[in-house]
Amino acid sequence: MGSKCCKGGPDEDAVERQRKRKLLVAQLHHRKRVKAAGKIQAWWRGVLVRRTLLVAALRAWMIQCWWRTLVQRRIHQRQQALLRVYVIQEQAVVKLQSCIRMWQCRQCYRQMCNSLRLFQVPESSLAFQTDSFLQVQYAIPSKQPEFHIEILSI
Repeated sequence: MGSKCCKGGPDEDAVERQRKRKLLVAQLHHRKRVKAAGKIQAWWRGVLVRRTLLVAALRAWMIQCWWRTLVQRRIHQRQQALLRVYVIQEQAVVKLQSCIRMWQCRQCYRQMCNSLRLFQVPESSLAFQTDSFLQVQYAIPSKQPEFHIEILSI
């Protein structure tokens, strides 16, 4: 019986070793597949995270663009309003200066008219002088004073 045991033993050991070897190869193959599946899952999670971050970044960029546009529009509207106020003020200043200058011109004109009236002799004051040697050559003045301006170039 001992010989049977030894005779059957090496074949059984070889079969057992073969079975263990196949089991180890299958486990190794299974570990490689699990490791590869883990790598694929990690890659996919990374893709999803990057995609989510990209979408979030694009949305943030769109909000920033909208906000900058809104701020620029408000600045432009304020500038336009200030420009309108400035133009109105400038027009008012020009109008006021024009009125003042016209008033000054009228004052000067009235002053000249008053001073010319002093130099013009009215007809009634010459009516009493009828002697021939006291006769004055007199022309009737017009209602408007006459100005003679001579412009000399230098």
